Amino acid sequence: MSTTDAGPHNAGFHEVSSDTVAARPMSPWQDVPCAPHAPLRAAAAGRLFRHAVRRLPVRIALAGGERLGAGGPAAPLMRIERPTEFFHRLGVDGKIGFGEAYLAGDWSSPELTELLTRFAAQLPSLVPAPLQVLRRWVDATRPESERNTVSGARSNIHRHYDLSNEFFAGFLDETMTYSGAPLEPGGDLEAAQLSKLDSMLDLAGVRAGTRMLEIGTGWGSLAMRAARRGARVTTITLSEQQRRLAVERVRAAGLGDVVDVQLRDYREVDGRYDAVVSIEMIEAVGWEYWPSYFATLDRLLADGGRASVQAITMPHDRLLATRDSYTWIHKYVFPGGLLPSVRVVERNVEVNTGMTLAERRCFGPGYAETLRCWRERLAERHADVAELELGEALPRVWEFYLAYSEAGFRSGYLDVWQFGLHKAARR
Repeated sequence: MSTTDAGPHNAGFHEVSSDTVAARPMSPWQDVPCAPHAPLRAAAAGRLFRHAVRRLPVRIALAGGERLGAGGPAAPLMRIERPTEFFHRLGVDGKIGFGEAYLAGDWSSPELTELLTRFAAQLPSLVPAPLQVLRRWVDATRPESERNTVSGARSNIHRHYDLSNEFFAGFLDETMTYSGAPLEPGGDLEAAQLSKLDSMLDLAGVRAGTRMLEIGTGWGSLAMRAARRGARVTTITLSEQQRRLAVERVRAAGLGDVVDVQLRDYREVDGRYDAVVSIEMIEAVGWEYWPSYFATLDRLLADGGRASVQAITMPHDRLLATRDSYTWIHKYVFPGGLLPSVRVVERNVEVNTGMTLAERRCFGPGYAETLRCWRERLAERHADVAELELGEALPRVWEFYLAYSEAGFRSGYLDVWQFGLHKAARR
């Protein structure tokens, strides 16, 4: 996820220039694969699923009358409408199959986020420990084409962020900021997003005269916020649609002479900057390139400079266990993505940079609220999404994705951190 800034909006979608509609990426959302046929795997998946949910505080109702789960009458309900297809998908493709079964309508829930939160809270123990050692033979592996090489990263970013500027404008707030905010229940999302942007600029010490680099433009909100402080900003993105719209926003704001929006990989940037800011871009780097990412921050930051990085994090042990897995999120939403852990950030700063980790703050519950707002806005604009003709499955893909992500934060499985990094002045 990333940051952006948009202008006025109507009752449906924010207005975006027709010039921003470029060729859209090939989408997996046109249809959902048919359920595979694998009786032995389906039988094994059925036994494993029944074992996993027997103590979960949920209610699971299978067509035919079978009832599972340990939840009472108020517990979230999962209806397995087509058990045969559900267990065949689960048996053949595990994590991907569970999500695809939802897209296909094999199962449903009137309380999707609450249900997924219960699953997320027990995620490390859903599969018995003796069977977890089989992960490398059971989990699908990531396609070589989705590694975040310079060319691979461009392709991965294109598939997500070049989906449609109008689509993102339909559920983001006035600032069009696509990253987590420290939002309180009942709070104002736009105000929370602006507070987040200011927090990141403060961590990096951005003020009048600062030469600032932003890694991950989004649609321009952070760059413009920094420019209004008096900074001169270079901001880079790999998304053609995002760059085009960001340039329009910057010019409309009268900031074209102090904000330079470039289509460039972070590894290709030269120069020295007083401040470097990167909001939720590290998730698209890939574990084998994290050392290069942090070394690049260090290389581009002038002596005495400061950097700020906002990152969605997962537990370190789960990162080690799953970093090579190919999941539903990779297939349908974020190819090449991987969340770091706090330990990964700490270790890379220590080993691959001359910087020190000076400050940190987290606001996981606020991200859950951010996702709830996005999910509700998207649901309200279902008809507008359909008019974009991005594929019949897309609304259901994003409903599941946003609910799945929100469940991760509500359960505490995921968190989001802002890290402040300092580079000592040379004596």
